[in-house]
Amino acid sequence: MKTATIIGGGVIGGGWAARFLLMGWDVRVFDPDPEASRKISEVLDNARASLPGLSEVAMPVEGALTFHDTMSEAVAGASWIQESVPERLELKRKVYQTLQEHCDPDAIIGSSTSGFKPSELQGCATRPGQIVVTHPFNPVYLLPLIELVTTEANAPEMVTRAKDVLTEIGCHPLHVKKEIDAHIADRFLEAVWREALWLIKDGIATTTEIDDAIRYGFGLRWAQMGLFETYRIAGGEAGMRHFIEQFGPCLSWPWTKLMDVPELTDELIDQIAEQSDAQSGQHSIRDLERIRDINLVSILRGLKAQNWGAGALLKAQDARIDTQVAHVDDVADLAQPIETVNRSVPLDWTDYNGHMNEARYLQAFGDATDKLMAMVGCDAAYIASGGSYFTAETHIRHIDEVHAGHSIRITTQVLTGQGKKLHLFHTMYEGDRLLATGEHMLIHVGLETRRASEPGPKVAASVAKVAAAHAELPRPDGAGAAVGVR
Repeated sequence: MKTATIIGGGVIGGGWAARFLLMGWDVRVFDPDPEASRKISEVLDNARASLPGLSEVAMPVEGALTFHDTMSEAVAGASWIQESVPERLELKRKVYQTLQEHCDPDAIIGSSTSGFKPSELQGCATRPGQIVVTHPFNPVYLLPLIELVTTEANAPEMVTRAKDVLTEIGCHPLHVKKEIDAHIADRFLEAVWREALWLIKDGIATTTEIDDAIRYGFGLRWAQMGLFETYRIAGGEAGMRHFIEQFGPCLSWPWTKLMDVPELTDELIDQIAEQSDAQSGQHSIRDLERIRDINLVSILRGLKAQNWGAGALLKAQDARIDTQVAHVDDVADLAQPIETVNRSVPLDWTDYNGHMNEARYLQAFGDATDKLMAMVGCDAAYIASGGSYFTAETHIRHIDEVHAGHSIRITTQVLTGQGKKLHLFHTMYEGDRLLATGEHMLIHVGLETRRASEPGPKVAASVAKVAAAHAELPRPDGAGAAVGVR
């Protein structure tokens, strides 16, 4: 079993412990804080709930976590040692002296430092080549970037081994070959931070307005394409060189307090354009735009599911433009199946065949069920009071394909609405074209006992009203069908 030692169990150290553990490593922790065990356990709870959900395959068997009273005991047998102590150079150097007295000479010692250069950390070390910077981002167990900063003291084979370990635990080692204060990413953050402080000090923006500028705008683009690829698209079909020609002069304008900028010489422009071509020149601008849009839709819909940031805006917009009937008493013709879904197919709902993924049919029919439940009074308030419907059985027939951007609508017929049972039949169309049907049997439950129970009087009356009206409808084709040879 591979073993990693974490020196310092704070937020960052705890995140490293979680990532190594969930990727199958044994983890040893040294931290004199008497609360270290509790704090790391709480970080682990969050990591266990989130990190495995990023994988479509079985995660490695979780390693063993142990806490140790001395550094010498903690590093015994460890092949990776991650130092995450406070940002004081003298403290870090003292820690390295102790570590190197007791650890395996071949073990990699990585520092989580956000500011110190590796040469500074190696300064008083017995074996300087054993120490590298491995700067993560919080939460370490979710964000993959690790800035791996090295010096000439680090042997090439050791650097390769460090990259391999970081890759093995699901990280992206960004090898910074020329050391600089604060590495790469934090220099960007520092520049934005300084400009933000000026905007607040000068009374131009509030903290909320600054955060909104990032999370509703360029932050979403940066999340999936970074800086230069985003600007490459902004240059249109002429690419990065055209963007620089168009917007480069802005660097000399007094837009920012940070005016120490490099001159855009022909040499620098050529360098940027060539690197940009190497980065994404294999894609046309139209291809990049489509890739960008698909990624943005995935990000925005993920935020929407959490009702957060730009996703909360989308949810509020849905509520503003929703014209669907809220309650069955307001349905114009209750003797017909009720329209419960009317929407477009999102870009992220399609599969490798280019049409809607079969799981999304279930999601669409589930949305239809949720809509009907709300219409009969089984809404958020009713559920909060302790009652709801659970789906007991589902049968979906896939009749025709549908593609991203197409409009679908679903109508719902109540086949049975008596007592604890709610038997629904959903039919999905694009225009008049039949796409699929979904048959669902739901049982009303009491949420406290999680057992079948009678619905509340108002819900029961609404369900019975719809069931009575739909009783006159012909039984839909496919109702009661089973999978098998016909």
